[in-house]
Amino acid sequence: MYEQYQKLAQERGVTSYKVAADTGIPRSTFSDWKSGRSEPKIDKIAILARYFGVPIEFFLKGREAK
Repeated sequence: MYEQYQKLAQERGVTSYKVAADTGIPRSTFSDWKSGRSEPKIDKIAILARYFGVPIEFFLKGREAK
């Protein structure tokens, strides 16, 4: 999931700091996702999907296999 987030952020030219400020998701949460310490919960995925204007399924690709 983090890879999809990172790709969108790069395409849109936004940093994790900006996304965190705009969405209320702490920057440490993004670090935890990146390192694999935690997996995003559906509520956070929904927030990111709304923020980037993509369907939730965009972030769920590949999650079912885990």
